[in-house]
Amino acid sequence: MSHKIQKQGAPPVHGGKFQSPPPPPPPPPPSPSPSPPPPPLLLEIFNDLLAYVLLSNLSDLGIARRRVQRTRIDARVDLAGWLAVASRDRQPASSLALNHVAQRPQDAHAPDDSGIRPKEARCENRTVRHDCPQVSFQVGLRNRTSGSVIIDSSITLSATTIDHRHCFIAKSNCSALERTYKCEKNEVPITVTNGSTLPLVERPNDEEAALYDPFEHRKLAHPTSDLDTLIHLLKGSLGTGILAMPLAFRNAGLVFGLFATFFIGAICTYCVHILVKCAHDLCRRTRTPSLGFADVAEAAFLVGPEGVQKYARLAKATINCFLVIDLIGCCCVYIVFIATNLEEVVTYYTQMGQDWEAVNRLRLYMAALLPFLIVFSLVRNLKYLAPFSMLANVLIATGMGITFYYIFTDLPTISDVPNFSSWSQLPLFFGTAIFALEGIGVVMPLENNMKTPTHFIGCPGVLNTGMFCVVLLYSTVGFFGYWKYGEKTEASITLNPPQDEILAQSAKIMIAVAIFFTYGLQFYVPMEIIWKNIRQYFGSRKIVAEYSLRIFLVVFTVSVAIALPSLGPFISLVGAVCLSTLGMMFPSVIELVTVWEQDNGLGKYKWRLWKNIAIISFGVLGFLTGSYVSIKEIIEQK
Repeated sequence: MSHKIQKQGAPPVHGGKFQSPPPPPPPPPPSPSPSPPPPPLLLEIFNDLLAYVLLSNLSDLGIARRRVQRTRIDARVDLAGWLAVASRDRQPASSLALNHVAQRPQDAHAPDDSGIRPKEARCENRTVRHDCPQVSFQVGLRNRTSGSVIIDSSITLSATTIDHRHCFIAKSNCSALERTYKCEKNEVPITVTNGSTLPLVERPNDEEAALYDPFEHRKLAHPTSDLDTLIHLLKGSLGTGILAMPLAFRNAGLVFGLFATFFIGAICTYCVHILVKCAHDLCRRTRTPSLGFADVAEAAFLVGPEGVQKYARLAKATINCFLVIDLIGCCCVYIVFIATNLEEVVTYYTQMGQDWEAVNRLRLYMAALLPFLIVFSLVRNLKYLAPFSMLANVLIATGMGITFYYIFTDLPTISDVPNFSSWSQLPLFFGTAIFALEGIGVVMPLENNMKTPTHFIGCPGVLNTGMFCVVLLYSTVGFFGYWKYGEKTEASITLNPPQDEILAQSAKIMIAVAIFFTYGLQFYVPMEIIWKNIRQYFGSRKIVAEYSLRIFLVVFTVSVAIALPSLGPFISLVGAVCLSTLGMMFPSVIELVTVWEQDNGLGKYKWRLWKNIAIISFGVLGFLTGSYVSIKEIIEQK
């Protein structure tokens, strides 16, 4: 990069010939405080430096320099501050716009520019001895994935003028939006596409990826300890599913249900291991500190075989879609659960609506919950839900303690309980068990916020310890609950204790109120996922649109619950449809795509391929049979 600067006063050169200088213009009238114009080479110098750094980064990726040099980098600087200072009124400019464009030559479809606005513009009463603008900037490789490069630019421009009374200083410390540049195999781009990830020529160096430690680059204001993470994992995995475990054992049998619960728990835990290990590997390869569940899927497809890279966005959208369906389904289950417990207590003590059919009474209670749920769902900040969450924890612990008291009192002879139910009922067991055990939605957020993430999947590790406690507790409740009540086991174990005892009825009220408070927390996540993807379409009406969406989602969950008031089959349906995919199929697919092109990535005799095919097949079988039997049960109970 070189610039030939003419000496002041030398005649201009045109076509290699000298021409006589034009007559000097008449001197301008004296000004009280003249301001120097911006230097003529500012734009050219900035343009060349930006192009040089960009070309160097692209060359590091293995792209031929002779091809890269075809790329044209345009930069335009609007020194609004200079114009304002030079004006007669001497008012400082309100903004300093600096734009840069990277595009392919003669590409009519490439975007023109991307505006960058300053963070700071100020006016000071002091004399500054600089008589020309100063420009400093950095253009660096922010991230390199297999097939993409993200360029991040940080530009600082300081323009000063000499004035004995006023001095205007405009500073801009700007970070451009992420830019991803596509590079075809035989032709260099560049097309600026905000937020996209498109294939490049070569993959990152494995040695460089191995040296990158994502855990050192995580900037956490309040990282969690191993004990904190374990408590959060237990709290996130323990929900209404534990109250349905005795029903799951009724559909499987006492002994078979016990072994099957540990088997499904082991598969769920192993699939979480797969997901977290792939996340760590992809963080190193993409040089990213942390990734969420959907981000892991997108990154895996981007670094995977060339044929699947175009499906990266689809993979991320699919994960988010199933997460939303799962959480919305849980909200519907909560509504059915609350209404069922309230209906039993109120009907017993008031005899209200006894002439009605039981299912219609239940639907009436669900409709009555609607205004209360709407008001509760309009809370936009989680910190205002924290007191309700604490109260819910106390209530559900007390209610569960009372329920366990009735379960373990006067157990019948165990020989009266069948060890195996029937093959036709096993899909219902699968759906209910995986609904209760699967907490994969909370795994990545917990791991991403740990002080020592390597302890999450170690041995014994936070994950193994937490999942062992969860499986042990769930199998204990299911085993003894089914042993106690046998074929009379209800969809929720809270419905089995005697109705004529105040202690048992108080447990139902406590757990129903606790689940009502939990609805707001469960509702928060799908609302955030949906709103984040559509809020840009509402302009200045974002607040009205957000509240309208919240009300619509609450009405939708109540409507679904009213249409499907059967608690047991509904729980099984949600588990079979959503959690068999999120908890089993998707982690296996992510691992296959991640290791497919690695050296010996599939292992000896391709054991990882066969192992993941077996897990996917098991998930598909549970998905199909569980959905079919659950829908059939719902139709029969209507």
